[in-house]
Amino acid sequence: MYTVWQKIQNSVLQNLTATYFRAQKLRKVGFNGMHTSVEDLKMTNMKVKILPALQDNYMYLIVCDVTKEAAIVDPVDPECVLAAVSQENVNLTKILTTHHHWDHAGGNEKLLKMCQKSLQVYGGDDRIGGLNCKVKQDDTLKIGDLKVTCLFTPCHTTGHICYYVEAPNGERCVFTGDTLFQGGCGRFFEGTAEQMYTALIEKLSALPDDTKVFCGHEYTLQNMSYARHVEPNNGDILKRIEWAKLRRATKSATVPSTIADEKSWNPFMRVHEASVQKHAQQSEPIPTMASLRKEKDNFKAHL
Repeated sequence: MYTVWQKIQNSVLQNLTATYFRAQKLRKVGFNGMHTSVEDLKMTNMKVKILPALQDNYMYLIVCDVTKEAAIVDPVDPECVLAAVSQENVNLTKILTTHHHWDHAGGNEKLLKMCQKSLQVYGGDDRIGGLNCKVKQDDTLKIGDLKVTCLFTPCHTTGHICYYVEAPNGERCVFTGDTLFQGGCGRFFEGTAEQMYTALIEKLSALPDDTKVFCGHEYTLQNMSYARHVEPNNGDILKRIEWAKLRRATKSATVPSTIADEKSWNPFMRVHEASVQKHAQQSEPIPTMASLRKEKDNFKAHL
């Protein structure tokens, strides 16, 4: 548990971070603007509503089509979330928080107040606002008929959780926050290359290839530019860049990808590949992971 002083420090940091992100949104998309259009991904047994927030964040409303129960992932914009809940006419019961950073967890407490009912707030870090259901690796929960398995993926933060969602008919998605992005991964703010290797290669790569990947930010073009830098002859990367350019030209989301996709083009999930190791001037996967992240931290995208 965190001490009172640590809680005060975290509160001050969260307030400063909130000011920064709000200023960035105002600068990039305006007061009422959105970086991406709201989109629905309709499957047989579940729906995922893609909700843009701030300057490049994504929130996700997960709906069980059978029971109409719903959960929201990283609701940093509570007003937007409740508008979507009303539009879909569903019963919101859960908040799934990937990590404590304000642009993911900063709306939890306000949403709890606005809902005027009790919500279960899941997460793996005591620094998450409103947390009342702390989870760890392999803990499970339900959204109606949908099964959710918690994957503990520390590195970007020490308490990061990814949420793997399975429908009874075999449809599956994973909500990866700032651990796995399309074509990239999160910065190692509170962890190590070994931890990110475990998260990406041992846990997320082990999910079925057709698992849809919903990440926390619209970073695809920037990340794929770096992926092209690492593997300039990878045709999957080049095709995805052209596709993503067309999507972004109409303010359409580039999520989701799939686990199979990420294995084909994401350098951080390809650290066993000879071409990626050669670029990193390494011969082992974990040093390759460390080298790639160090280079990516200072890389300027060329699109």
